[in-house]
Amino acid sequence: MSRARHVLGISGGKDSAALAIHIRTKYPELDIEYYFCDTGKELDETYALIERLEGFLGKSIVRLESQESKDASKNPFDFYYNAYRGYLPSNMARWCTKKMKLEPFEKYVGSVPTVSYVGIRGDEDREGYISTKPNIQSIFPFRRNIWSEEIIKAALADESREEVKELYTSHFQGLNLDRVLSLVDKPLNLQNRNPEFNKRVTMEKLNDLLDRDVVSFNQVVFQFLKSRNYPLSIEEDYPLLYDNDVLVRDDIFDLLRKSDVGVPAYYEKLDYKVNGEVGQYARSRSGCYFCFFQQKIEWVWLYEQHPDLFTQAMEYENEKEGFTWNQNEPLSDLIHPTRIEGIKEEHLNRMNRKKSEGSKFLIDILDDTESEGCAACFI
Repeated sequence: MSRARHVLGISGGKDSAALAIHIRTKYPELDIEYYFCDTGKELDETYALIERLEGFLGKSIVRLESQESKDASKNPFDFYYNAYRGYLPSNMARWCTKKMKLEPFEKYVGSVPTVSYVGIRGDEDREGYISTKPNIQSIFPFRRNIWSEEIIKAALADESREEVKELYTSHFQGLNLDRVLSLVDKPLNLQNRNPEFNKRVTMEKLNDLLDRDVVSFNQVVFQFLKSRNYPLSIEEDYPLLYDNDVLVRDDIFDLLRKSDVGVPAYYEKLDYKVNGEVGQYARSRSGCYFCFFQQKIEWVWLYEQHPDLFTQAMEYENEKEGFTWNQNEPLSDLIHPTRIEGIKEEHLNRMNRKKSEGSKFLIDILDDTESEGCAACFI
């Protein structure tokens, strides 16, 4: 029986949904709690996805929102929008993620040792917007390296070399042991270096050890954590230590299509016409329908596919002069026919260039990465 709490956040996007399917299918012995941070401004397709996912998982997905907004009988976004005096969230003032995603999650978890599963894919180079509470440890099952940057830095630090070498003696013998010990013994010399250099040399050492053997590396790190205050340090064993899987975008869509859950409807490509040519657009991420990280073509998609929601997004801009979802362009300007045509033309040209370069296309044909949207906290 697990001693730590295991949780997985559902954003409404493809990656978190596929992660829930993957973990439920491959590791049914893990007692996972699923949650969804509801902003009150999601697309209907998001709620439909969550219902289908609950059917597949055979358990409820807990809806989280702040007690403040509940007490005020308002949806979370409008409550905090008023609390911030009508200031729209932006990349520079990202209160939406903090107040509607991270804080409800951390309150839900409390102080219990918790393992949080994050759906960052094997073809992405990022950590995501991760909680820094000491009782919450993030695990990345889709990647070859399942551990967080914090743990990797500690395990590969120069001062940890002797401890890690000793742990490796339980997994290798003879020449193989000599080779892996020589990798561990390679100093990083990170003092007085810039962050990019530090990250590069640390990743080089990490990849060398993973190339030698992923499972033994995971077991060494797991034992390394035993003397440190991480949630997994209280577990006797952990099934993901023995996982060699690396899942990328194609795998995510494959998991969704083969399950009863299916691909979220807003990823489905729809045709548009411009200058006699046919292009295709879709949404690239889950989250609020007015997410300020959307591309221009996604705003056009919203205007043409959900005009009522686009109008509501425009009303927020009209409430306070000078505030716009898009930098330097109000939505009222974006929907002028000539502007829409220009956005579609630029998007079509970009897609054509990618095709000519041999890029692979999936259902989410935009330059999609859920790395920046607020739903990315828990994908």
